[in-house]
Amino acid sequence: MANESRPCPCDIGDRFDYGGRGQEVQVEHIKAYVCKPSASTDKAVIVIHDIFGWQLPNTRYIADMLTTNGYIAICPDFFVGQGAWKPSNDWGTFDEWVKTRNAGKIDKEVDVVLKYLRDQCGAKKIGVIGFCWGGAAVQHLMLKNPHLKAGVSLYGVIRRFDDKSNLLHPTFFIFGEKDDIVPLEQVTSLEQKLKQNCKVDYEVKIYPGQTHGFVHRKREDINPQDKPFIEEGRKDMINWLNKYL
Repeated sequence: MANESRPCPCDIGDRFDYGGRGQEVQVEHIKAYVCKPSASTDKAVIVIHDIFGWQLPNTRYIADMLTTNGYIAICPDFFVGQGAWKPSNDWGTFDEWVKTRNAGKIDKEVDVVLKYLRDQCGAKKIGVIGFCWGGAAVQHLMLKNPHLKAGVSLYGVIRRFDDKSNLLHPTFFIFGEKDDIVPLEQVTSLEQKLKQNCKVDYEVKIYPGQTHGFVHRKREDINPQDKPFIEEGRKDMINWLNKYL
């Protein structure tokens, strides 16, 4: 459970033992994991990692899942060479650590990735998904970037952008009912602000009994009762992208 010494429990219990189906590439100053479907497509999804970085097998598994559903998927290193958080790190230093990795200051990297997807991959319709830290980054991009078509924010840390809700693009928000990092009162506040200010399609969905990180963690082997909600969250994510890309 989250507490003051562990403010972001993305690492609870169950990393994948997963190698990935794609390849690592260099995109200007950014390293990235890219996976492409066998059939040609002009649809792509940028996958924004959580605090554990672009090489986390769980995140690459989701990128490959997107490819299985017909999308070019790319997971760039949005920390740009700065180290990812390690479970062995002292959680008491987390606040200082995350200050040097601002989810609202990734615009330069996103522009580089968009250019790569358009010029090198033939992508014309591009969306974005992100987890935790990356979920906050999705909210930032949906507020600001005109070139993306849709977004899915999975348990994004609302408090980093809680005063802004005038989204530019259709955005789906996934939250767990028992997420200690994103309390339900924050989710309720977000919904109210979106209802007042948002002019595009959006949806906020809370999944019963689920904790932080549930969609991109391998909970099936630990809590079988969570499996339907994990599968539902993944299906909802794909359906949202299918609808708007």
